[in-house]
Amino acid sequence: MTDIRRIDDVGSANRLIYSEESYAVIGAAMDVYYRLGCGFLERVYQEVLALEFGLRKILFTAQTRLPIKYKGYVLNRKYRADFVCFEKIIVEIKGQTALVAVDWAQSLNYLKASQYRDGLLFNFGSARNLEKKRMIITTRTRNARNSRKKNK
Repeated sequence: MTDIRRIDDVGSANRLIYSEESYAVIGAAMDVYYRLGCGFLERVYQEVLALEFGLRKILFTAQTRLPIKYKGYVLNRKYRADFVCFEKIIVEIKGQTALVAVDWAQSLNYLKASQYRDGLLFNFGSARNLEKKRMIITTRTRNARNSRKKNK
């Protein structure tokens, strides 16, 4: 069983994974939300967030094509992350009324398939506030997955 959980569900040691970088990205997204509010298309938030990352000197690439791995094989189909920040954090953005379970599942699948450990999911479409989820893949998950591969 894969041990992937929301950051609030895991121990404090895992909270420290790229914490400064994650907080910088979250801060940029919060600033974009509080200045623009909800109601724009996802493309608008993507452009403004890229601008904000630049203003804050956050290292990022936009629309980054990432390989998807399955049982040691690299698929021909690539996943396109909205952003990869600091070369280690996948950032996905949405512009819909509310996040739904499929958004969460999609982001987790991208995180697992791409071999990254830290992911952020933002929804700029909520009228109440910026919806944000931080996902991590723990070291224990990687070790368990690797030991299962060796035992087969």
